[in-house]
Amino acid sequence: MGHGIAQVAAMSGFAVALQDVSEDALSRAQGQIAWSLERLVEKGRLERADAQQVTERIRTTTVLAEAVAEADFVIEAVPEQLELKLSVFGEVDRLAPPHAVIVSNTSQFSITRLAAATGRPDRVCGMHFFNPPALMKLVEIARGERTSDETHRVVEETAARMGKETVTCKDSPGFITTRLIGLLWVEALRLVEEGVASPEDIDKACRLGLGHAMGPLETADWSGLDVALAVADSLKERLGERFLTTPTHRNLVHAGFVGRKAGKGIYTYDNESGKH
Repeated sequence: MGHGIAQVAAMSGFAVALQDVSEDALSRAQGQIAWSLERLVEKGRLERADAQQVTERIRTTTVLAEAVAEADFVIEAVPEQLELKLSVFGEVDRLAPPHAVIVSNTSQFSITRLAAATGRPDRVCGMHFFNPPALMKLVEIARGERTSDETHRVVEETAARMGKETVTCKDSPGFITTRLIGLLWVEALRLVEEGVASPEDIDKACRLGLGHAMGPLETADWSGLDVALAVADSLKERLGERFLTTPTHRNLVHAGFVGRKAGKGIYTYDNESGKH
């Protein structure tokens, strides 16, 4: 999701440094940003000249020190692996200016735990974006035990400048939305496994009956079934058996069928349109 967040920040006028572990990863990110901007231009939501300016505001690097050396605000969006995030937070703390605020896009890990990897826990906060960041209006802010009021204010103002609405919650497993969607994912997968209804009808019921923009199974495929599995396992560990996912879910992930990004998950996707 990092490339999507970088795009939103650049669209809001920020100068952005996008860092990843390889030039290949950065090239893919730039391609995804270009594709997204082109879609916005085609839909009349963005002028082509403005899209070019957005692209010019984003520089890329594989060197973390180059990305954060002069940063005022750092958004961590690495994969949902706790040890990796702790390592990144420690490195960013060492390399970024003392005044910089460091936020995590995590949807499941403790902000207080991540902040403890730094020497500035008062300047650490959760800032959870939603996929795709360019279209989804919500940012979920999670305050760690030592997040200062000033840091919370800066995060709120940054989100507002990005055109986002915010909600704030305590540092609790899954925050608000992941805790809710985790249960919905698991229960929808159980309905499929028990043969109660097809994936299509479950998603249709949620869209038309509950007013959801996307059904839970479509959302799981979009987010990645591997991500959904990590979320379910993490929440089960901390909140109990109600988050236990299904064998089918685990088997799909083990087979590499992790959703839209793999071309197959709960649904099978057309390579060109990306639709199932």
